[in-house]
Amino acid sequence: MTKMRAIQVSTPGGEFELVQREIPEPQEGQVRVQVLACGVCHGDAIVKDGGSFIKIDYPRIPGHEVIGIVDKLGPNVSAHEIGQRVGVGWSAGITYDGGFADYMVTKVEELILIPDELNDLEGAPLLCAGVTTFDALRNSGARPGDVVAIQGVGGLGHLAIQYAKRMGFKTIALSRGTDKKELALKLGAQMFIDTQSTDSAQELQKLGGARVILATAPDNKAISQLINGLGFDGKLVIVAGVEGPIQVFGGQLLQGRRSVQGWVASDPDARKDTINFSMLTDVHPMIETFPLEQVAAAYEKMMNAKVRFRAVLTMVMPKK
Repeated sequence: MTKMRAIQVSTPGGEFELVQREIPEPQEGQVRVQVLACGVCHGDAIVKDGGSFIKIDYPRIPGHEVIGIVDKLGPNVSAHEIGQRVGVGWSAGITYDGGFADYMVTKVEELILIPDELNDLEGAPLLCAGVTTFDALRNSGARPGDVVAIQGVGGLGHLAIQYAKRMGFKTIALSRGTDKKELALKLGAQMFIDTQSTDSAQELQKLGGARVILATAPDNKAISQLINGLGFDGKLVIVAGVEGPIQVFGGQLLQGRRSVQGWVASDPDARKDTINFSMLTDVHPMIETFPLEQVAAAYEKMMNAKVRFRAVLTMVMPKK
């Protein structure tokens, strides 16, 4: 059988390995996808470093922001056709082999159809980074006209700013330093707060307090300092993978009936809704592309926040 290229991690903390594998065969209820593009996400660290709350079977091929083409149908699969362009998100690359390869196999229910108008490279990050921020904001309780602050102007934050603006919120961008101010305003923020030179909580209170603060950058100290920026019934929503403790005092929550919430998109239609909303309102991720073989460089730049703002692997398919 023809081999395919794949990037695997053999052990927790192991390196990315470029290997040749047999092209997988879809079983009943599955399809095989020829991968066209796959985003490199902070969530891939769960596989790279070893999941603390998710059991990972090794070796594992990471990759859960996948755009590809249905290449082969498993037995009794009628919901899809060969040649359809599809997207695959979480939990590909986590609980089963994902998109850091020329081909992957997934369950039919994991697929969403990708409209022709959306290109592969921009579409891939929407399947995790996009859905993470979009779904959190639409379920945050904020209404058009409310003050919504986006902490961080990075891989998640640059998308969150666009979504918040298009949902009708008064969108405030929060970032350390001013190097991303111009970009944040261009993306749709009505105001930029430099958290390094000002007390961001006080600045938000001058606006009446934030109805929602969406934490997209994994800085536990910076997030802790934002609690007092919430208004009455204000909510701090965390979507970043924050490792350190967030410090919150009971009095801070009692004052103004504030709350802190983590959010993971679980609605089965969330990915489809994210794609549709992004196309309808002209939301675009900013991407940097890498060939499959340069996955280690892409991952390192992503983890060190050197990519502006999403890293995407591209595939040049070998001939069968």
